[in-house]
Amino acid sequence: MRVGAFEARRWAGLVFAAGPDEGIGLRLVFTTPGGQRRELEDWYWMVSHVGPHAPDGGYARMEFDLAAEPSPASRPGEGTLTLEWSRRGDAVALRAVARAPGRVELLGDDPWGWEARWEEAADGWRAVLGSVEIAAAFGPRAGERAATVVAWEPRGAPSRSAAALARAQRLLPGLDRWIDDARADWDRRRPRSSGAAEGLVEAVTDNLMWTVLLQPETGRLYAPAGRRWIFPKPGDGTREGAPAPDDWTVFGWDSFFNALALATASGRLAWDVLLAGLESRYPNGNVPNWRSRRGGTPDRSQPPVGSFAALKLHLACPDVDALAAAWPGLRAWSDWWVADKGGRPRREGLSPGLLAWGSDAALVPGREQLPEWEVGANGHQRAAWESGQDDLPLWEEAEWDPGRGILAMSAVDLCSYRALDLECLSRIARILGDPAAARRLEAERRRLVAAMNRVLWSDAAGLYLDELPAGHSPRVAASNFLPLIAGVPSARRARRMVGVLRDPARFWGKWVLPTISRDDPAFDDQQYWRGSIWPPMNYLVLQGLRRYRFDELASELAWKGALMFLADRRRTGFCRENFDARSGRGRGRRFQSWGPLFALGAIEEFVDACPWRGLRIGSRLPAFVARDVGGDAEGNAVRARIEGLRVAGRARTVELSR
Repeated sequence: MRVGAFEARRWAGLVFAAGPDEGIGLRLVFTTPGGQRRELEDWYWMVSHVGPHAPDGGYARMEFDLAAEPSPASRPGEGTLTLEWSRRGDAVALRAVARAPGRVELLGDDPWGWEARWEEAADGWRAVLGSVEIAAAFGPRAGERAATVVAWEPRGAPSRSAAALARAQRLLPGLDRWIDDARADWDRRRPRSSGAAEGLVEAVTDNLMWTVLLQPETGRLYAPAGRRWIFPKPGDGTREGAPAPDDWTVFGWDSFFNALALATASGRLAWDVLLAGLESRYPNGNVPNWRSRRGGTPDRSQPPVGSFAALKLHLACPDVDALAAAWPGLRAWSDWWVADKGGRPRREGLSPGLLAWGSDAALVPGREQLPEWEVGANGHQRAAWESGQDDLPLWEEAEWDPGRGILAMSAVDLCSYRALDLECLSRIARILGDPAAARRLEAERRRLVAAMNRVLWSDAAGLYLDELPAGHSPRVAASNFLPLIAGVPSARRARRMVGVLRDPARFWGKWVLPTISRDDPAFDDQQYWRGSIWPPMNYLVLQGLRRYRFDELASELAWKGALMFLADRRRTGFCRENFDARSGRGRGRRFQSWGPLFALGAIEEFVDACPWRGLRIGSRLPAFVARDVGGDAEGNAVRARIEGLRVAGRARTVELSR
């Protein structure tokens, strides 16, 4: 039985999944003294603290602001509802307590329209899930409190038909002690951080664990881009006056970043999420921009970071079987980018061997299969979506080539992703015992790197620049530093690139790393990829700095991003999509699954399974980190500590200082 808050709108509730498309649920409803009901998606706008969540379901807690209005304009207020639950074997205890006037109720639920229904029985509810009997026994009705124990048993003879309910009733009197003990147990055994790093590990594990959802038809767990990123069900009208959500939505590169962050909580779950991302691919190998149970983007993909994530995950949480399971999908996706299309590689850019973002017009789904915002989108926009940087100003410089289905350019970021993909695939091939494949992949990578160095490098700019028909693009983005992670530049060129990165008039400063240069006319837009700071770009550039041993600068970037993220989380309780590069304020979605990448980058300052340098343990705290949390003028009096973080098969405790 899988148990958790596995359906996107049911953050305040539980799903009990006995198998593919078979299960039942409970969900919380709060009714104010004035008769207003808070339920389903309302809870998203009322979250005040994303609490701990053990990977094994041993303990989970979430807090909601009952005074908040269920809308994007909500403001924190008085009154909190605390929801806690704990699994112990084949039973779950749940407790919800409101610290405000009103009525708390638990309702029987049918997530995804599942057929099973609760039936009232003496002192509880009972249902049948295939070969399993499940039952719920409820605590005394107390208005501002609701509590239940849910238990399940194999179905047996008629004399055993009430076995689950009887067990739930026996366990119910001990519910409070059960949950309190579970909380104390998880507090003892969970990874934790303290000192200057206070809340660092917790911000990653808590946010990511509460993001994990279920694909109901397979029973597979996955991590979406966030609970508000489940797309509407194609051609399905409305439900309760709003578009009905599809059963799940997987985003391409989000899945792979989420897997890396989840490894701080559970290696097994991290692998599950990575493999779920690969399973979203189409038969031709394309891991799409996004895919849902009934919709998707067969015309386009997203940045190919899957092999990097798989290699890094294998080093942190070794699992040869999982790596072997990922291999066919990773190879198929890699081949898709250069598969024949009209006598040329699918995404070939202006110069042979280089690549461009695109969209295959012949594969764009019909109007009835698209969400409304994609209906009528032109090829240029679809290609920009493929890049993951949806409205990056650099794409404005490129014309759409309808004949070839690409932006007429050679894109530095895609070429870098491709070089990184080939290198990581080559390393994976060697781990899996296929040296011939490794040599072929490495040879292809060398050809690509040579073309990038020949065509894209600008000595005047000190950077690799996009190739346009008239020459190099005049605009520069954070993604122009991605050749570092792919090992493309020489040491001399890498130093030139870092010189540009450190220029406060362009990219460096208190709040880093803006997606577009600070001197670009689009910087002040601070809208989406037009100047804002994004977790994945910070994380990828950080990996490149470490690869070239710019350790001091890498540490500064890691901690600047982490402290910005943690300050916003403490202030708002949110896990933001992106940040304003002028103020460090969180923006975009409240709870974005890749937000914790900011914190992950700093965790890796303590211990990191690095593809380029092996297991790295320890670094020096930058002086500004210590000063910001109360050290002396030189930042000498503060420590940062992480305990119990499992990396490379062992629990690690590491302390940093100046």
